[in-house]
Amino acid sequence: MVVGEGDGRPVSRCKAVNEVAESDGIPREPGAPHADPLGDPFLRTRFALPARPATFLRRARLVHHLDQALVTPLTMVNGAAGAGKTLLVADWAAGLERPVVWLTLDPSLRGPGMFWAHLLQALRTHGVPVAGDVGTPADAGRVHHTLLTRLAAQLGTDELTVVLDEYDRVGTPEVAEQLEFVLHHAGPGLHLVLVTRTEPLLPLHRYRAAGAITEIRNAELAFTPEEAVALLRRHGLRLSVQAATALVERTGGWAAGLRLCALAAQQHPDPEEYLKEFEAGHSTVADFLLAEVLKRQPPATQDLLLRVSVLDRFCADLANELTGRGDAEAILAGLHRENAFVEDLGHGWYRLHPLFREILRAHLRERSADLEPRLHLRAAHWLGRSGQLPETLTHGAAAGEWDFTAGALVDDLALGQLFTGLRTDHLADLFSGMDPEAASPAAELVRVARDLARGDLDHALAGLGPVRERLAAEGPGTAAVRLGCALLEALAARLTGSPQRAEEAVRAARALQHELPADLLDKHPELSALLLTHLGSARLWAGDFDEARTALTTVAGTTTGAATALPRAESLELLALIDHLAGRPATAERKAAAALAETERFGLADGAGSGLGRVVLAAAAVERDDLAEARALLDRTPGPAVHDPVTAAGRSLTTARLLLARGRARAALEAAEPAVPAAVRSPWQHLHTTLVASAAHLAEGRPDLATKVLDQVGGEQPGLAVAAARARLAAGDPGGALRLLDPGGPVRGGGPAVLVRATLLRAQAAHTAGDTATARRLVAQAVAEARRERLRRPFREAGPWVEPYLAAVPPHHPPADAEPPPVLVEPLSGREHDVLLRLAQMMSTEDIAADLYVSVNTVKTHLKSVYRKLAVNRRNDAVRRARELDLL
Repeated sequence: MVVGEGDGRPVSRCKAVNEVAESDGIPREPGAPHADPLGDPFLRTRFALPARPATFLRRARLVHHLDQALVTPLTMVNGAAGAGKTLLVADWAAGLERPVVWLTLDPSLRGPGMFWAHLLQALRTHGVPVAGDVGTPADAGRVHHTLLTRLAAQLGTDELTVVLDEYDRVGTPEVAEQLEFVLHHAGPGLHLVLVTRTEPLLPLHRYRAAGAITEIRNAELAFTPEEAVALLRRHGLRLSVQAATALVERTGGWAAGLRLCALAAQQHPDPEEYLKEFEAGHSTVADFLLAEVLKRQPPATQDLLLRVSVLDRFCADLANELTGRGDAEAILAGLHRENAFVEDLGHGWYRLHPLFREILRAHLRERSADLEPRLHLRAAHWLGRSGQLPETLTHGAAAGEWDFTAGALVDDLALGQLFTGLRTDHLADLFSGMDPEAASPAAELVRVARDLARGDLDHALAGLGPVRERLAAEGPGTAAVRLGCALLEALAARLTGSPQRAEEAVRAARALQHELPADLLDKHPELSALLLTHLGSARLWAGDFDEARTALTTVAGTTTGAATALPRAESLELLALIDHLAGRPATAERKAAAALAETERFGLADGAGSGLGRVVLAAAAVERDDLAEARALLDRTPGPAVHDPVTAAGRSLTTARLLLARGRARAALEAAEPAVPAAVRSPWQHLHTTLVASAAHLAEGRPDLATKVLDQVGGEQPGLAVAAARARLAAGDPGGALRLLDPGGPVRGGGPAVLVRATLLRAQAAHTAGDTATARRLVAQAVAEARRERLRRPFREAGPWVEPYLAAVPPHHPPADAEPPPVLVEPLSGREHDVLLRLAQMMSTEDIAADLYVSVNTVKTHLKSVYRKLAVNRRNDAVRRARELDLL
């Protein structure tokens, strides 16, 4: 019979359950299709009420006490291991005529993200409606407050009992605070039952003072002599109340101890005499289990139990692998039939009772200290052949076989998971103890990836060079190793501002993908997303905005859920920066907000990305002249895990613009001047640094210096033309300024922020010349354009001359029957956006197909989808609508 909580039922959920849950999409994308969790044996045991064995004893006094849980929001059943908590609550819950949601916790759910992801899954599994907008966290370490707020609003409107079994395993302060928030803000129909070994980190004093808690503690859980007699009778043993009283005193009424006594007594020639003479005081539970239970098993069974104790779960084939025999199936089936500490998880998988497993592992280490790592390695090899990567890595690391473990990660194409924000911390922790002697190419790649993930670029570059040289010298190696190297090369190129290296790395990666199984590539959509994000960032740094936009739009349009959430968010941030640099603050703001929403949707930590989204939002706030908001956004921008030149330049330029807006010209110069380390100079970073310098010189009354720094740049950039015109106007050369501002000149290609400033400069020139009518018309034109973008900063920059003209502009009141701006209901995919971009370039269907390396029919299919999503029927209308929606 299995020894466990109360009457012997094993209730702790093993770590493997969590790994299975992760592989099945927990945390997953909200609303994403997934398999029925009840069809998965590991999730089924986590979400299902534990079954009561035939020997279970229902204790009416405790059930009656639990009935009070129906009138209090919180119930706590707090007792020691084996006190009978779980089966007591499970038996009570099974008799309720109201919905009950059960979730058994384990240490792998310690992070808030994992805790809430599994609780949400438990709710859905038990049929509790949870709206899709609640979402599902993807990051194991955190959950966004929005999710908790939405969940609390939906729970408790109807009667619902939620049981969290073994809550002490994840009772961290953060989870406790979040659980208290949901319980406090949910409706009155929600009743939370915590089954725990320790006092939960909740404000219990407040609940006690309000009479809002039902408590059952260790003393109440202890068996009475009468209950002990009834329990032993269910095991076929008869004992007088007097003898049972002595037994209860010796065991403290501990349910598991009584059950262990019953198990041992069943094997004794005189069970009643054995129970009378049993003394727990001089023996530990471990001694008892080993002496009275394990050693009564045949030698082959003892050997099997000791060896499988290194596993969280096992099947007969895996057990045979560890024993070197072929009799595991019969032994495990027999142990399960006898309830001898082995629980059947279904589909041929088993697990040991956690307490028994712990004792067996300690015994194994005492008997054969050198055997445990060998068992872990055998398990790792078997699990690797079975395609179960998380457990493979866990056992490989436990065995200390780092070359094998790193090879398993790289060969599975899972190296990119170090950069997705999902399993980053877990993998970094797993490989933190990697032996420096591990010298395989895969081990070296993991070291480099770990350094890059934590922002240690110097060490990463120092390690990446030798790996590259080794692969070149020793031959091509496996395609997976070379693909992993290409991924790290692309990231390193992005971080060092080396666009050519990024292009080469992505080309190499694309060539290698043809050498790998399609199903393996499909398992890891994050690979392509990461490669294109790195490529897009490198192209952006080089000033190749069109090609950067192509790569980044492809990533932003993917729909592969949590696996690509971080690269999607980063691509949206980079696209937002492109729009900001082009003078389109409203479009930039929308994309940056969408990027932040993407990270929030999947519960990714702020520091998981580059932080560029808030930088762009801060830049947009400066343009709106909301300087306090801009400063707050910059202050709230976390230091990114990896510092790349694009983000560094964006932050320094935004900070400089903010300082300029506050009248701190010298500080703005200093903020914009620090060079960003990169292999090549970024033309836009140099241009915008120069624009800041020019504006600073103008603010200090030195138009000659402003003109001088601008003349050193050259080119016909719209922003440069406007800055030069402003300097000339300040120098008293309105004619030269107007020539630069000719509508047919460079300013024509500028975005709204550039055009508004150009229009105001033309108005200022007219005002200086005494042409007030022209100045009034141009200011009104600038105001109309600025309203669409919510621009205020250009009018502050213009100076006091503009104020009378602004006062004369009539207030804006849109007509009541005005049509609302168009809204894109269904987003375009990355490939549809690629087709749309080429459509805007007046390319034929055949030219688009050739340019994208697809068939003409494929292009036609994409065009039909684009027309449908944009609600148009013709090419020209599609391009026009796309421009209205800021898609082009």
